[in-house]
Amino acid sequence: MINKRLLIKTLLTYTDENSFYDKKERLNIDSREGKAKFLKHICALSNSNPLNNSYIVVGITDQENKIRGVDFFDDSKIQNLVNAYLENPPLIQYENINFPTLPKHKVVGLITIRPNEQTSSFKKNIWKYRVGTKFYRVGSTSNIFEESKEIVTHNKTIVDNIEKNARNNIELILDGVFDFINQHSEEFSPKYKVFREQFVICWAGKKNLINDTEYYSRVDIELINEQVRLFYSALDLVTFSISKESFIITEFITLGINDKLDYYPFEKTILHFKDNGKLNIIKEFLFEPPTFDKQILHHIYNTNNAILQKLQKGIKLKKSEKADLEKFPITYTICALNNFLGAKERLESSKSYLRALDNKIPYIQYKDSMRLFRKLKYAD
Repeated sequence: MINKRLLIKTLLTYTDENSFYDKKERLNIDSREGKAKFLKHICALSNSNPLNNSYIVVGITDQENKIRGVDFFDDSKIQNLVNAYLENPPLIQYENINFPTLPKHKVVGLITIRPNEQTSSFKKNIWKYRVGTKFYRVGSTSNIFEESKEIVTHNKTIVDNIEKNARNNIELILDGVFDFINQHSEEFSPKYKVFREQFVICWAGKKNLINDTEYYSRVDIELINEQVRLFYSALDLVTFSISKESFIITEFITLGINDKLDYYPFEKTILHFKDNGKLNIIKEFLFEPPTFDKQILHHIYNTNNAILQKLQKGIKLKKSEKADLEKFPITYTICALNNFLGAKERLESSKSYLRALDNKIPYIQYKDSMRLFRKLKYAD
């Protein structure tokens, strides 16, 4: 197995991006332009590396080459975006890599682009890229593929050596276990378990007993062999089911109004460990949007809209409005789930104001809401 943290460190020794490696400070796939630029890089790296993996490292400053980190990103459906827009799409994998020097909620994103001996091209128009457009890499630049130009790459030996040097060993695994345990206080009961005599999983979380059921909050789960963070949640509740060959994580989200909160199954992640050294990760989306009284929601929606208008105009909020602001992302989300037109868009427009608050919980809730909407979009 490859130690992904060591792989990233090795890639970063190539200060300049090249034809098998790109780095980004952040990944923006919320806008059409952002999606298009991401797809261009995937297309170019795939076409320029038909015989070896290529990589995009996310959370690195471009000029200084410093590790800044990004938020945990668990969108397993990012492959769907590539499949939707590229002909002969490569197989890609996004992983969250833990670095002990980063704050607990930050990771480095690693996108691995698997070899594809066929030429990838755009099969749908997006932003300024037209159907049939192909890209390839020259140094750090993604250029339009010219049919008359032969693209010759010599990356296989280099990348093979990089991956070989990043292979795991017992010292790295033990260091990873101790790092994980030392990062989490006794309150979060850090644990580890070995599966199939090969895979080491560490997890930690704060136990909550609710209606005789054990839930865990502020959960952190890591596959130590590869230094991959498999799960991280600051607010949502989680249950575990562990057997000899599997580790099952069921995530719940908290929704409610007027201080009455309920817990709704959101997503199940099954880690299935095999004898042949393979790990299968299966995700099952569970969420069914709850319905609430429309009259109460109309009142909440109008209150939220008034608060948002004050934030946009820089008007000071009343004490009661500040209290409502704490629940702002959750209540706007409930309105959106109950078909209030414009609720999701209004919540999105509040992002910069929530991020600037001293109280970080509303902004964390905002990010969780955006993740929910993203998952719902893929589930349709």
